[in-house]
Amino acid sequence: MEATKTNVQRPRKPLNIFPYINGVLFVIICLIILVPIWKVLVDSFDLTTGYGMKLWPDHFGLDGYKTVLTNPSLVTPLMNSVITTLSGTILGLLLSTLGAYVLIQFDMPGRGLFAGILMFTMIFSGGMIPSYIVMRNLGLTNTLWVVILLPAINVYNLVLMRNFFEGIPTSLFESATLDGCTPMQIFYKIVLPLSKAALASIGLMFAVSYWNDYTNYKLYITKANLYNFQMKLRSMMMGSNLPTAVGSASENTVQNAAVIIAILPFMILYPFLQKYFVKGINIGAVKE
Repeated sequence: MEATKTNVQRPRKPLNIFPYINGVLFVIICLIILVPIWKVLVDSFDLTTGYGMKLWPDHFGLDGYKTVLTNPSLVTPLMNSVITTLSGTILGLLLSTLGAYVLIQFDMPGRGLFAGILMFTMIFSGGMIPSYIVMRNLGLTNTLWVVILLPAINVYNLVLMRNFFEGIPTSLFESATLDGCTPMQIFYKIVLPLSKAALASIGLMFAVSYWNDYTNYKLYITKANLYNFQMKLRSMMMGSNLPTAVGSASENTVQNAAVIIAILPFMILYPFLQKYFVKGINIGAVKE
């Protein structure tokens, strides 16, 4: 007697449309971001004065970039931005790493008090007017020191660096101490080499804040020769103090070339630092 076979139909899994919706939204967001950048890039090479969306320049030329890189009224702010970004990033990393290293010394008297005072400044501050009065009495206004020192003291970055240092195994510190290393030798021989991800991520945040700084220049500096590139770029976009164009470049071409130069450094750097940036933030901010 033949056994009868029963056809059992398995229920079909419901179609998961989330990946498709996610892909469509990703494409839309990418277009929203890339289309304005492409327009600015095309206009920076277009020597004509026409406006509107173009896929390619009607009259290709590099006179806009030549104007930005040769006109003294633009070169000086650009160099100010480069100087403050490099020096401020180095100083900010130095203060953050040294401060974080001090805060992980568990046998240091008053460590909790110092950490509490720093955390207090993240919530409460003196305010704009008292800060300006302090900077003026110190003689820092109308100098590049004021725009270098203020952003370098960043408690948030210091706390991130401290959290990262706390993730380093204590056995490394103990073995280094037994080998005769001083605290500073442990710092630059063990702690810093193991902190490349955190240094890259926090250094990138420092560099971005210095390069895009506008508020500190507006508050503490009144001399035009000390303005950074962002201040000059704003005045150009407002239609005032436009530089003399080189060759056949129009005002619109020079403005768009200045915008591209302002965003170009970090468009080049970020793809190389992205893995360190993500790793550093995750390790420094997440506790297991």
